[in-house]
Amino acid sequence: MRQNSFGSFLKYLLLILGAVVSLFPFYWAVIGATNPSGKIFAKPPVLSPGDMFIQNIKNLNNAIGIGQVVLNSVVVVIIYTALSLTICSMAGYAFAKFRFKGRDLIFGIFLMSMMVPTHALIIPLFKMMAAWGWLNTYQALILPNLAYPFAIFLMRQNMLAVPDALMEAGRIDGISEWGLFTKIILPSMKSALAATAIFLFMYQWNSFLWPLIVINTKEMYTLPIALSSLFGLSRIDYGQVMAGVTIATGPIVLFFLLLQRHFISGMLGTAVKE
Repeated sequence: MRQNSFGSFLKYLLLILGAVVSLFPFYWAVIGATNPSGKIFAKPPVLSPGDMFIQNIKNLNNAIGIGQVVLNSVVVVIIYTALSLTICSMAGYAFAKFRFKGRDLIFGIFLMSMMVPTHALIIPLFKMMAAWGWLNTYQALILPNLAYPFAIFLMRQNMLAVPDALMEAGRIDGISEWGLFTKIILPSMKSALAATAIFLFMYQWNSFLWPLIVINTKEMYTLPIALSSLFGLSRIDYGQVMAGVTIATGPIVLFFLLLQRHFISGMLGTAVKE
């Protein structure tokens, strides 16, 4: 009995320590956003909230126009997540439930595409965007990589768990293929859709290199680019940097908390075998 109690105590102690280590950087960023720049690296470190949050937000807005930047990021990430989730779920359904020539080969090519370095695609994509006149537009930020290979893989693996007999019963009742997808498949894929949406949201929200290349005006900046512009060659106001980091982190945390109960079961669906 004592051994079990000690084991439980040790387990919870390790979990608490892990939580503290994981959450402390976020806490430090929030505290830094409420203090002047000079206190960020003070010794001993300042771990209590200050009264400079509003001023840091004002300084941040004067530096990068935080309202427009957040609006750009929100517009891009919402449209991208919705479109990509639709495309990837439809592709996952096709790969999981349809039998057609070359299906496994095409799916294998999708999987192998995940091994191609992102940097190898930048020049071809940039030339494509320039040829279409899409540089410095929302289209250039949203359309590339809509068919996200990992998202297709995730949806396909989860959809393999849907019994074919259920779909056959729907066909016998006269339901169209689109009806099967929207009325039978998708309602049973809530966990997989939530897990995929989290990955897509985080991927686009944190995207830096590609927006840096195709965006050339401050009016089109997204949060990662705008925050990087705060690091000048001379003085850096870490108070406003931390305020920006806090604003940038908030939507990711909120989005994950809203969908977290579906996340684990959605990820476990990838273990399904054919």
